Amino acid sequence: MKTILTRRSIRKYQSREVDNQLLQRLLTEAERTQTMGNLQLYSVIITRDEAMKEQLAPAHFNQPMVKGAPVVLTFCADFRRTTLWAEHRKASPGYDNMLSFLNAATDALLYCQTFCNLAEEEGLGLCYLGTTVYMPETIIDILKLPRLVFPVATITVGWPDEQPPLSDRLPLESIIHQETYEDYTPERIDRFYAEKEALPENQEFVRINNKETLAQVFTDCRYTRRDNEALSATLIKALKRQGFYE
Repeated sequence: MKTILTRRSIRKYQSREVDNQLLQRLLTEAERTQTMGNLQLYSVIITRDEAMKEQLAPAHFNQPMVKGAPVVLTFCADFRRTTLWAEHRKASPGYDNMLSFLNAATDALLYCQTFCNLAEEEGLGLCYLGTTVYMPETIIDILKLPRLVFPVATITVGWPDEQPPLSDRLPLESIIHQETYEDYTPERIDRFYAEKEALPENQEFVRINNKETLAQVFTDCRYTRRDNEALSATLIKALKRQGFYE
C-alpha cells in the first residue's frame, strides 16, 4: 500500500537518532520539487541541539514532540539569498513585498511537503506544527533569521514510537469543483460532513467541550475569532520586521 494512504502524525519518537546522511539525502532529493522561476525560495534550519529545542518549544505552545523528536526542521520562506545574489550580480531586486512573501512561502511549503513524503517512505515519523506562524518573532529571534527570511512550517522528525489511528478526511466530492466553483448548499454541507460528525471520537470531542456541534468546538474553542485576529496582528508585525510588508 502507498505510504501516503497510511500516513499519520507521529508525536512520540524512539531515542534512536536520525542519521545525518539520511537526512541530507532526503533534503537533497526534495530539491527536485516545483519552485517558482527555479529560484528555490526557501531555507531550512536543522535543530538537533537539546538547548535549542528547549528555546523553540514555547513558540510551539510547548508541544512535547518539539523536545522529544531527534530533529526539528524549520522551513523558511527565503528571498534573502536571491536578493543578495541579484545585488552581487549588478541586478536590482524588488522582493520586499507581500507577493514575494507569498511566492517564497509557497516554494517553502512545496519543498516541505515533498520532504515529508520522501521521509515517510523511509519509515520516518513526522508531525507538522501549524504553530510556526502563530509566534513567528520568537522563532525569528531564536534562529537568528535575517531580513527577507520568514518561518512558515516546522516538522518534527524521528523514528515512530507509536501507531496512532488514521485521521478522518472529507470525501473527495467535497473539495473538487468541475470547471467553476460550485458553492456549498446546506444539503451538500450535511452530506459532506455527516461521516465526520458521526465518528465516536468527534462526538466525544463535542461532549467534553460542552458544545452542541463539532463546528462549535472549532469556532468557540480551538480557532476563535479573538485568537485569529490577535495572531494575524502578530503575523503582520513580523512580516513588517522581516521586510515583506509595509
